[in-house]
Formats: sequence, C-alpha cells, structure tokens
Amino acid sequence: MERLSKEFMDPYKNRSFLYKAWYFIWKDNSLLSWLINILLAFILVKFLIYPGLGLVLDTTHPVVAVVSGSMEHDIPFEQWWEMYGGWYEEKGITQEEFLRFDFKNGFNQGDIMVLRGNKPELINIGDTIVFRGNSNNPIIHRVVHKWKDAEGYHFQTKGDHNSDSSSGLGETDIFETDVIGKATFRIPYLGWFKIGFSQLL
Repeated sequence: MERLSKEFMDPYKNRSFLYKAWYFIWKDNSLLSWLINILLAFILVKFLIYPGLGLVLDTTHPVVAVVSGSMEHDIPFEQWWEMYGGWYEEKGITQEEFLRFDFKNGFNQGDIMVLRGNKPELINIGDTIVFRGNSNNPIIHRVVHKWKDAEGYHFQTKGDHNSDSSSGLGETDIFETDVIGKATFRIPYLGWFKIGFSQLL
C-alpha cells in the first residue's frame, strides 16, 4: 500500500521518457507546462496546420486577419449605397449587380478571412481579393475593374468603406502575380486574437 501511494504521488517514477513528456504536457499544471503548451500550439499552427491549409487551398496565405476598417459597412446597405453607390455606377456596377457579390455587406476589422488561390481568369469584378500592394501588410479589397494585356491580367480594387481606389496602396493596377488569393469564407471577429498577439510581439 505504501509503495502504491508513493507511485501515485510521483507519476514520473520508473516511467519512460515519452511517458514523462506526455504527462508533463497534458497533465502537469505548472507554469512551465503551460508555456510549453503555448509554444507547441504555435509551432503546430505555424509549421504544420497553416502550410497544410495553404497546400489544400493553393495559396501562401490560407487564413488572414482583417486589420483595417476599409471594408466595413457600418450602416444599412441602402444608406451605404446612397453614400457610395454613385462611384460604382460610374464604373458600370449597378446596385442589383453589387447585391449579387460575395460579402455584399462587407466585413469588419478583426474578422478572419479564408482564402483560396484562384487563376486570374477566374477572378471577377465583385470578388474580394488579397494582394501585395504598397503596404507592409497584404491588402484585402473588392475588385472593381479587370483587364488583360500582352503580359497578363490586371485588377483594380477598392475598399467598400473608402471613397476611391488608392494609387498610393498600389490598387489601381494590380498585376496577376501580386494576387495572393480570393476570399471565400468569413469568421467574424476571431482575428482579434491574431491582431492582439502581433501587437504584443
């Protein structure tokens, strides 16, 4: 009885290295164990899950966090269209067409967007793409114009909340090789974890 109680009190005793490691990670409630768990989760996501998703979705950035409010619709759609619709109509995009677009009501800062790699010929006006512009971070905006020349496809985008396309961001002429992916799915507000962690670092 005494021997059993000692083994119960000392779960590491007479155990293999793998068992000790497993117990430390999953059962131990020490601060060091928690820190190791966080580190392992980061490594797992960064070097296994994220690249795996990228392989499946055919893009280098399968999941992105929205870090700005440039695609937000903070008022009902009819009011938003009264404010911004004239710009789109000048580009030949009617209200009826806009209502058929994916993410017609935009999305918010802090949202997570799931991307899929798309051949440039399959990206259409109204699609929301992530591209490398003249910013430190990739930009996610809506395609408002598309054309092709001898070199390939070009795109112009605009943030739904912005008054115009920004040449400073490089979104008035985006070449096909600068497109990272097309947004296909939205997870509201989950991106605040990533944004907060990035700011903390």
